[in-house]
Amino acid sequence: QVQLVESGGGLVQAGGSLRLSCAASGSVTRFNVMSWYRQAPGKQRELVAALSRSGTQTYADSVKGRFTISRDNAKNTVYLQMNSLKPEDTALYFCRADLFGYEYWGQGTQVTVST
Repeated sequence: QVQLVESGGGLVQAGGSLRLSCAASGSVTRFNVMSWYRQAPGKQRELVAALSRSGTQTYADSVKGRFTISRDNAKNTVYLQMNSLKPEDTALYFCRADLFGYEYWGQGTQVTVST
């Protein structure tokens, strides 16, 4: 059973930074891909950033240059460093792990960016 627990969300002013954490039960290196998604009210869930087992990073165009995905294998944790936050980044952020055709999701952490 894979468990993912997100943390680090909160309220921040535009231009500020937050770092989200996704703690996994067990080693994060066993997953094919770990990623962050977000869902704003009334919108579809969208991919924000992904990190493959080999270390390849993928970002949505809207966050390139501002967000960075990384992992700490020793802590079984994946991070999303978010800088230069904008009000349009406001959403519920989810961690996802992919393992041999199965996908696992955390419960989400809310990020709210004020003007």
